[in-house]
Amino acid sequence: MKVLQLCNKPPYPPVDGGTMAMNSITQGLLRAGCEVRVLTVETDKHPVHRDQLPDDYLRATNLESVYIDLSVKPLPAAVAMLCGESYHVKRYHSDAFARRLTAILQQERFDVVHVESIFLTPYVPIIRRYSQAKVILRAHNVEHLIWRHVAQSTRSYFKRWYLKHLSLTLRAYEMEHLGDYDGIVCITQGDADYFRANGCRRPVTAIPFGVEHGERGTEPVEPLSLFHIGAMDWMPNQESINWLLESVWPVVHREVPQAHLYLAGRKMPDRLMQARIDGVTIVGEVDDARRFIAGKQINVVPLLSGSGIRVKIIEAMSMGKAVVTTTVGARGIDYTDGENLLIANTPTEFARQIRRLVDDPDYCRRVGEAAARLVDGQYDVHRLTDRLLQFYKERIDL
Repeated sequence: MKVLQLCNKPPYPPVDGGTMAMNSITQGLLRAGCEVRVLTVETDKHPVHRDQLPDDYLRATNLESVYIDLSVKPLPAAVAMLCGESYHVKRYHSDAFARRLTAILQQERFDVVHVESIFLTPYVPIIRRYSQAKVILRAHNVEHLIWRHVAQSTRSYFKRWYLKHLSLTLRAYEMEHLGDYDGIVCITQGDADYFRANGCRRPVTAIPFGVEHGERGTEPVEPLSLFHIGAMDWMPNQESINWLLESVWPVVHREVPQAHLYLAGRKMPDRLMQARIDGVTIVGEVDDARRFIAGKQINVVPLLSGSGIRVKIIEAMSMGKAVVTTTVGARGIDYTDGENLLIANTPTEFARQIRRLVDDPDYCRRVGEAAARLVDGQYDVHRLTDRLLQFYKERIDL
């Protein structure tokens, strides 16, 4: 099978949840014997560093990128608002990307064009014009729900009003254009159910993020160490870290002053990098995420908004780490609270669950081991790739 994978940001190197999810698809398809070609958007925020890409990856994917300026421009944003268009989607329109996509489709025949994110939907008519391939959307999230929550939690009246407008126009676009695809692959069953309940009549399936069975890590683990790792240019991560530092950490630090919290991730805001908080180390971007995770004891993910699945939670669980998260953070994970994942939705609950792990190292270890077993059994990339290929074949055979 020959697949063209269209990405809204470079899928390699896999440095955040979105890129890890896209790269998991690429690698899974290649291992299954598929031919995969990758065409990706690159931006100022997410550039392509070709000199850092492995030769074997470039040979296998023939990765190409087209630069798109996604910076917010007041006039186009105002025009989109007046016209009732989704500015989120409109920013991804690029004549250069359209030309390159057209050329690839004219030169090669594909069985499937796999589109990562609703934001690349404006290019579906080009695919239809120049290719007989089935067009599959991989929905990493129900995108408008993220922006609706961000709007609701914003204090500024004007900003809240504008973000609500963005959410509404994105919802209208998202719901209207799901029908452009031959099939939709959600990362969680909840997202798939949401699309069906809101009028989607296209075939929808849920296939979560997959990981390789691998080493749990041989780094010495720092006792009483907590960590969060995630891209800090994603609004839900910013929101969750603010909540953690303002509402949860003061309680934990007061009750367990010897505990230490490490915050890592790309695009760490300057205000945090320069902050001096007792018991907290702001690490910023790390060279080796798995090595960083391996050396810490407890993963804290106090996510308050978002849909899809939290790839970084799956990664930490696969390495045998105990994880404390919210109901939102655990969406899409087939967990058992208190056995392989700990759930907390208020500052008091979150601090109590952290104490539960800190006070009982044996329990903390058992939770981590159970988490690793869960991931090995249900989130194996090979099994999930087989399910994806079966979904492809069902669409092709129609």
